Amino acid sequence: MLLIEDDAVLGPALVQRLRLEGLKPRLATTGREALDILQELVPPRAVVSDILLPDMDGEAIFRHLLDMHGALPVYFITAFGQVDQAVRLMKAGARDYLTKPINVNTLVDVLREVCREHAAPAEGGALGVSQGMRHVEALLRKAARVDIPVLITGETGVGKEVAARLLHGTSPRAAEPFVAVNCAAIPRDLVESTLFGHEKGAFTGAVGPGMGLFERVGSGTLFLDEVAELPIDQQPKLLRVIQERLFLPIGARHERRFGGRLVCATHADLPALVAKGSFREDLLFRINVVELRVPPLRERPDDLPMLAWHFLEDATSRFGIGPRTLSPEGIAALAEHDWPGNVRELRNRIERAAALADGPVIGRSDLFPETALESTYRGVQGSLDEALAAATRIKVEDALRRSGGNRGQAARHLGVSRTTLWKRMREFGLA
Repeated sequence: MLLIEDDAVLGPALVQRLRLEGLKPRLATTGREALDILQELVPPRAVVSDILLPDMDGEAIFRHLLDMHGALPVYFITAFGQVDQAVRLMKAGARDYLTKPINVNTLVDVLREVCREHAAPAEGGALGVSQGMRHVEALLRKAARVDIPVLITGETGVGKEVAARLLHGTSPRAAEPFVAVNCAAIPRDLVESTLFGHEKGAFTGAVGPGMGLFERVGSGTLFLDEVAELPIDQQPKLLRVIQERLFLPIGARHERRFGGRLVCATHADLPALVAKGSFREDLLFRINVVELRVPPLRERPDDLPMLAWHFLEDATSRFGIGPRTLSPEGIAALAEHDWPGNVRELRNRIERAAALADGPVIGRSDLFPETALESTYRGVQGSLDEALAAATRIKVEDALRRSGGNRGQAARHLGVSRTTLWKRMREFGLA
């Protein structure tokens, strides 16, 4: 959320209190600064603005907000003598106003309500803003109402588990456990025990009974990711669970009832695997009563800014570092990339850039350092020794830049002595 307040005491105090309440405010002290922030960010959940700023008033701020992002929850802070203007702004579409001195508890309450509205939209928005993801979300919410098998397909890293969690969270089973397992990560000889459990002494090493995932999930949702990796000899047992709601732990005499919901996912072409004989056709028919394809990130560019800023906020919060922002150059670089690793690659690049960037502004070279290095090395002509010398010079220059010219820090960064660094600097004409 965006807080626009020019008071040097009130603004930082409100930011501190809102952060203590678990909210994520960003402070602007002028209207121009606020507009610059709004051009960088995806639409904030709410805007709280003083009605009189050094460079513009509340009405100008509100007009710009409408032009940039349409209707947003906007709250104005006003002195008693400016209430008439605040009332006019409410008639124009502002959510409410607060008079000075501000009741901070009231402000926290209204912003929490906005967050609750944002967290549970009536239709679309939780998975993305693009038309493709809104369509996926709408189908997920419909499928969540009834207990039918759902198959989620899509390339690796598109967010299939996120979609499965949304389905679970909007279903009548939301209060029950959500258990996820990647079938490709289970050792082949442990698949049956992991899924269905075992009795004591059922096999070597079974010193006690083991509860499988189908039993552990209870009445919740069991998410089988990469279901195509399930061994062919275990597939009939999964089919029986779906058809009869029954499973048999290894070494058990009596079957047990499965009381949860099953959701499967895969990046594989299951009909092609059926044709090859590595996946059962009857199982395919049973798990894809409803099939949902999550589109790759390159097919939904509208989601890119929202996801990038979300991952950046999350990274700075988890890493305990200061605020970070994406430069226009950085945003353009994100838009130019085709994202073969999809959302997972985006998260990794954002987290790495947030952790390693030299300053608060993240640019192209922070997000795609390999591109800068490749373009540099590509221009190097000559022998291997010449290429190594060019690479060494790049590292020395980078260390000096990062240390602000401090040779001691640069030497420590490179893992060499100050004397060695000095020799290299003289060699490359950097002394």
